[in-house]
Amino acid sequence: MQGVAAKQLFGAKPEGSKQISTPYGSYAKGCLAGGAELAETGPTWQAMRLSRNRNWGHPETISYIQDLSAKAARQPGWQGLYIGDISQPRGGPMLTGHRSHQLGLDVDIWMRPANSLSLSASERENISSISMRRDNGAYVNSSWTKQHHEILKAAASDPRVARIFVFPGAKVQMCEDEKGDRAWLRKIRPWWGHHYHFHVRLNCPDGATGCVNQDPPPAGDGCADAKKWVQDILFPPPPPPPDPNAPKPKPRRDLQMTDLPRQCVTVLQSP
Repeated sequence: MQGVAAKQLFGAKPEGSKQISTPYGSYAKGCLAGGAELAETGPTWQAMRLSRNRNWGHPETISYIQDLSAKAARQPGWQGLYIGDISQPRGGPMLTGHRSHQLGLDVDIWMRPANSLSLSASERENISSISMRRDNGAYVNSSWTKQHHEILKAAASDPRVARIFVFPGAKVQMCEDEKGDRAWLRKIRPWWGHHYHFHVRLNCPDGATGCVNQDPPPAGDGCADAKKWVQDILFPPPPPPPDPNAPKPKPRRDLQMTDLPRQCVTVLQSP
């Protein structure tokens, strides 16, 4: 394992380990023992991009997807959800893409309404989700619907959820449209991208002592913060003057096994 990037080792594993399901480490520096596979098609969901083999997660995540997709299926025009990346079979750094998604506790959910749950494997490789943003994410576009609001509300209202990442304009729109309980809005956090999908991050499961939670979001509904993001998109602040003495940024290196919790070696070596 020495000298080989951790992503190569984890990316080569086709199945979860035969261990008790346990996440180790943090969302961007960890692994998953005993990963559970989300069925490619269920009563109210379909897993997308099957060739990536990223439809694996902690059992709590699989249960969450099943529960949320059933709620989504009650929305007009939705039969459920299209599920993007969760994790590799044993978590860990991915061969391409995400820095997080390493514990089996993150899941990307497509914004595209799941109006058919009979897509073939080929169709799931080739169709794309739908962008919900305009003006670089300052506003939602005409594809945004009340159903998106209600699905995100249901997603964030689940106590298993730590936070949900979505583009700033969507957060502001939900802040403006919500007339009832606003507590769930605290978990909706603005972040770059996230206009083709929203990213759900679950809390570490009870008893998972080797799992490191992210700090909780700040108090309040977070709407003022999202509006500040939007203002910075519409009216970018001037960049700071260059510092001639600033060191050149170092290129980001690939994570090695020594960067991960020691249990991750056992996860890799387990049958």
